[in-house]
Amino acid sequence: MNDVIVKSLVVPAHPHPLLVPEQNAGWQRIRDAYDEARKVVEESGADIIIIYSTLWPSIIGHQIQALPEAEWTLVDADFHDVGSIPYHLKIDAEFAEAWNQANHARGLDSRTVAYHGFPIDVGSVVALKLLNPNNDIPAVICSSNVYADRAETSVLAKSCLDALAATGKKAVAVSVMSLSNRMFTEPINPIDDRIHSQKDDEWNQKILELLSQGRLEDVAQLSRTIHNQIRVQKVVTFKPMWWLSAMNDNRNDLNGDVLAYEAIHGAGAGVIILDPTSSGQGDIEYDEDDVEVFAGERSVLANMENPETVTKSNSDIVHASSAPKPVGAYPHARREGDLLYLSGIGPRHPKDNSIPGGPIKSPEGESLEYDIKAQTRAVVDNLEIILKEAGSSLDKVIDVTSFLVNMERDFQGYNEVWAETLGKVGPTRTTLAISALPTPIAVEMKVIAKA
Repeated sequence: MNDVIVKSLVVPAHPHPLLVPEQNAGWQRIRDAYDEARKVVEESGADIIIIYSTLWPSIIGHQIQALPEAEWTLVDADFHDVGSIPYHLKIDAEFAEAWNQANHARGLDSRTVAYHGFPIDVGSVVALKLLNPNNDIPAVICSSNVYADRAETSVLAKSCLDALAATGKKAVAVSVMSLSNRMFTEPINPIDDRIHSQKDDEWNQKILELLSQGRLEDVAQLSRTIHNQIRVQKVVTFKPMWWLSAMNDNRNDLNGDVLAYEAIHGAGAGVIILDPTSSGQGDIEYDEDDVEVFAGERSVLANMENPETVTKSNSDIVHASSAPKPVGAYPHARREGDLLYLSGIGPRHPKDNSIPGGPIKSPEGESLEYDIKAQTRAVVDNLEIILKEAGSSLDKVIDVTSFLVNMERDFQGYNEVWAETLGKVGPTRTTLAISALPTPIAVEMKVIAKA
């Protein structure tokens, strides 16, 4: 459990609770809940408020607001009739740049935005004016890339945590979003506002039930199914949940408090607070690839809305649930015709990422003693796991490329284990000396096998 996220919030983006709460009892309840959330934020001890806004879409990478004094007047494009919103926001430009640099370090395309009059989105403005009206806590705002899949969104959160650790700041993480996002397409009388459909309401209630139990990661996983069910094919339902879950280490044991749930022009609006103190109840059931670095490969257009549906474009991709998670946005293997092409695999233990035989370096970069034989055996074991889940086996391996970080030290021990295992199968082999691998391991293998 990280110690830098002191509170997490889910809040709605529409301007009604800020500008005209008196026109509808539900809008007033959302405003009251916002006021209660504001007190929680003020008492949290946070050094910064981090906003992930679904109403600031970006296409090229991720953008971060970095103008120290952002000042303008906003008129909502849909609800201009409810009034204008003058704003003056205090932005932590130093942290924005730290997050930007952390994004680059993890392979993300990212940039800061810092010029007068930049159109800050209505969700961010509403959230900050209601949660932080006096600018007592500096803020930072990040865009939501419309093409980013869960892996990329999770890496964005990890970069943010890196920046928090580097700057020594504690943060309130805020996802600005609707629950269901299907709105009425014609003007309505405020007193007639309601959730657009029964199905939307039922899914909203399910989200709120899980969040009230602190089961944030379960919501992040369920959100794809919800997105497919509520018909409006937009990213705003699930992407902020992916980000918020990664900001909280993909946990299911937070303490949740639903302060309000109402309709705003047909969409589901909720104010929810998540406290990082463990409830001691929910198990972590994180079933995604735990990606540390974004490699530029997006699957957002291939089957993301309904992962149960297998399409031709990804039916040959193999994700082995019992194998160590990839360290980038790539599958364990691909099936092409009657062949399986495996991504490079190392010795990390599938359950806890520990390295049999020990890592070659400490977290501080100091060289450590390790057992190359134990590492090599673990690599072969991991290969066997992936091949088995792909419907193949070790005896169908036909070609292996091995990578050794220290050829002079390790070739003999590696070669002995090879002779006892894959050597009996008889694949062709190429062994290369390289300077480093992404994790502190000494050996990795890339395999081609018969399917």
